[in-house]
Amino acid sequence: MRHALSALLILWSAAAAAQSAFEIEEERLFDAPGTAVVRIVSTTDTDLFAPIVTAFQAANPEIDVHYTTAATTEVHRAVESGAAFDLAISSAMDLQMKLANDGLALPAPGPADWPRLARWRDEVWAFAQEPVVAAFAPRAFEGMLPRTRSDLIDALRRDPERFQGKVGTYDPNRSGAGYLFATQDARQSDTSWRLAEVMGGLDPRLYASTAAMLRDLREGRILVAYNLLGSYATADGFAGVEMLDFTHVLLRTALVPRSAPAPDLGRAFLRFLLSPEGQAAVAATGLPPIDADALTRAPHLRPIRLDAGLLVYVDPLVRGRFLREWTEAVRQP
Repeated sequence: MRHALSALLILWSAAAAAQSAFEIEEERLFDAPGTAVVRIVSTTDTDLFAPIVTAFQAANPEIDVHYTTAATTEVHRAVESGAAFDLAISSAMDLQMKLANDGLALPAPGPADWPRLARWRDEVWAFAQEPVVAAFAPRAFEGMLPRTRSDLIDALRRDPERFQGKVGTYDPNRSGAGYLFATQDARQSDTSWRLAEVMGGLDPRLYASTAAMLRDLREGRILVAYNLLGSYATADGFAGVEMLDFTHVLLRTALVPRSAPAPDLGRAFLRFLLSPEGQAAVAATGLPPIDADALTRAPHLRPIRLDAGLLVYVDPLVRGRFLREWTEAVRQP
């Protein structure tokens, strides 16, 4: 008995140490009349994700859901440190790929016909796709809105006094999603570097989350928000502008961590997300479900694919070099 108690204390201490190795934003227990609990760590806001949990529990009333939200880098740190979560959901696709590549994701078989661009082996699965957009305050532009990055560059250059300190975008030094969007911009076109330099000359505001960016846009502290999540912009009452030169399509992904205390429950929730019922629940929140055909109907949409190319920019040397160049462009003296 004493040995069993000691073992439990050791396990509890290890779990507590891992749990304290990252910062959380919110925790919520979705209580059900059941005896099991699935623990999820996620970058998706609780209120946005709550209807999906409700739909899951309607089909699985015996399972409670403990839902924890954290920033993209913190979700990655949680899984990397072995925190006790059964499912990890993130908008930072490259960090999810790195976890799987480092052997920190368990196999979680899903639908055999799932689009290849939306899965990595049987470890990382995308359950929603959404455009990465720009959003503008109503008084930002007179006449036509910018519809390409070249249009936006021209508009910012024409009236620098109007936009001084009034442009916002992600800080890739602090945000995993922001780093993903910035690196994908750079892969697509050199125009993105010109835009970064123009924004840098306007003393831009840099953010760690779309929610913070939208709050400042709504309250008039900025006029332009660049590279933010389309679903959040729509939910906040803004018309997300898809750039016609190219618009990235983010895939929200989920994986079962190797440190999961109840991996079968994590797999059960993941299977629900990928099921027709789960995809309907995803759509009901305003998050676009996986639809590969939708991407082919709009040639300006460029899906960020779940493939080995995402691992290039998570290499420490490549990441360090990219962040130095980006910082020099955007944080001008």
